[in-house]
Parts: sequence; C-alpha cells; structure tokens
Amino acid sequence: MTKSQRKLWIGLLIMALLTPLGIILPEKFKAGDAWGEWGAETLEKLLGYVPEGLKRLTELWKAPVTDYNFGGEESSMTVQIISYIASGLLGVLIIGLVIYLISRFMAKNGK
Repeated sequence: MTKSQRKLWIGLLIMALLTPLGIILPEKFKAGDAWGEWGAETLEKLLGYVPEGLKRLTELWKAPVTDYNFGGEESSMTVQIISYIASGLLGVLIIGLVIYLISRFMAKNGK
C-alpha cells in the first residue's frame, strides 16, 4: 500500500467515524431533516402537495436499512450512533471491495 493510499483509507475511516454528527447536530439544534432529504410526507407539509412524479416513484426504491438505523425508529441515540458508524464503515468496505475487484479484473485483462 502506498503512502497516498494509506492516507486515503485513514481519511475514509475518519469520515465514517464522523457520520454520527449527521444525527447529533440536528438533534442538538432542533434542525429537522437535512435540506433536500425530505420524504413525501415532509414535502407535503412544506409545499402543501406532493408532486405526481414523486408519488409515482416513491415506492420504487426502499433503503435496505432505513435512516441507517439498525435499531428501528424508536431506538436510543447510542444505538443510532453505532448504526451510523457501522453503516459508514460498511459502505467504505463495500466500495473499497468493488474498486479492488474492478482493478484486479482490469489488470488481469490488460496483460
């Protein structure tokens, strides 16, 4: 592993460990949802209606782990923080594995 790769992995791990700020800060400042991360219900409250295209596509994709929370909607802040960190690390691991496999495939076929 090169020095720049090591720095990249360290940076990604730090970012994964900082992901709970996404739930801690809005909770502390009573800020609500992040801008643009609204569901159909929130949009209806903000706009007074839900656009037809959104209504039609809202059921197309369901997240495997809603809100990155393994403990359910009513879980404690500690469980939410652990869930956010685990989700971040899992995401880094999956993307790293995909990039590794693609690079191995390309190196094998490039020779």
